[in-house]
Amino acid sequence: MPNHWFDAAECDLKDLIALCTQPTVLDDYPGASAIQQNTIVYDSASLRDQIASPEGRRSAMAGLADALHTGPGIVVFRNAFDHDAVEAVSEVFRTIIVDERERGIGGGDHFARPGDNDRVWNALEKVAMRDPELFVRYYDNEILDLVCHAWLGPGYQVTSQVNVVNPGGLQQQPHRDYHLGFMPDDRAAAYPAHVHLMSPMLTLQGAVAHCDMPVETGPTMYLPHSQKYAPGYVAWRRPEFKQYFADHHVQLELSAGDAVFFNPALFHGAGTNRTTNVRRIANLLQISSALGRAMESVDRTAVVLALYPVLLDADMSPDAVRRVLAASAEGYPFPGDLDRNRPEGESSDQSPVDITLRAVRERWAVDELAARLAAQ
Repeated sequence: MPNHWFDAAECDLKDLIALCTQPTVLDDYPGASAIQQNTIVYDSASLRDQIASPEGRRSAMAGLADALHTGPGIVVFRNAFDHDAVEAVSEVFRTIIVDERERGIGGGDHFARPGDNDRVWNALEKVAMRDPELFVRYYDNEILDLVCHAWLGPGYQVTSQVNVVNPGGLQQQPHRDYHLGFMPDDRAAAYPAHVHLMSPMLTLQGAVAHCDMPVETGPTMYLPHSQKYAPGYVAWRRPEFKQYFADHHVQLELSAGDAVFFNPALFHGAGTNRTTNVRRIANLLQISSALGRAMESVDRTAVVLALYPVLLDADMSPDAVRRVLAASAEGYPFPGDLDRNRPEGESSDQSPVDITLRAVRERWAVDELAARLAAQ
């Protein structure tokens, strides 16, 4: 009988090694220009010529989908973004960082020590509000659209989080990303195995280099082909997996305007900035499928507040309360306002279900629950 749940104790490093020692073959990816450190590299100018025709675009998208799914899980596009636009947006980022530091907001990190870097959360909205013309110039990008469409199809949604790793900033721990990668092991393990396989197809991770990034600045470390290790969301914290990553990861030098996109299940982590004078700046793009949504819009806070007096007064077991809340409340803390709820650790906040379960357990007044849900 197949195992329908993954258990960290059953993860075997040899299975990951067998995947990560596979070679990446250039001829398997139409339009690619090189293989560097087992990673596929595209020349953006040549790729733009290829995708000018519908047939060329379809062929390139097929190759990108294969690269992200069954290939190394990572692709690099040289000169993907216009250099002048990148520098202009960088200046906007720097202005936002100074402004938010003065106002005491921003900061925090899911996988690094507080203070090692500067963050701008929801940079997409902030840049659009500050300079709409520059936003249009930057995001009118055929390469970005191509890789997003190849992995997620049309209707995708982009979010943007700026990361500036300051001189001396230490590397992140190796990890997988949103969704399951943000959860502690026990919560991730509660999801059936087929969800672990499906989750990476709901999002695409990307990074646009906003400065030159030689290795000494600590560009992101990657473990090509590791996204194919099925139980990786419950394995990446295990010491032997972290050590293998430390010994076998790759780091690709980037120039301003280059872009990297990768499967969110790929083992990766930002590197240590060993320079004394370079503030390594990247625009991190987290792109979501249009399909990961409910069919109807429901005011779930209103529903919870209507049900809450019944949950308090009824003679219900904790499991019964949980079942009612599973049908009525938001069981997931995202999307969230990361300026107000600074991320510290894998999960940045409790879900409304978690908050309401606590309210029932501690018998909060309805006004207190309403205030907590509004703040969340």
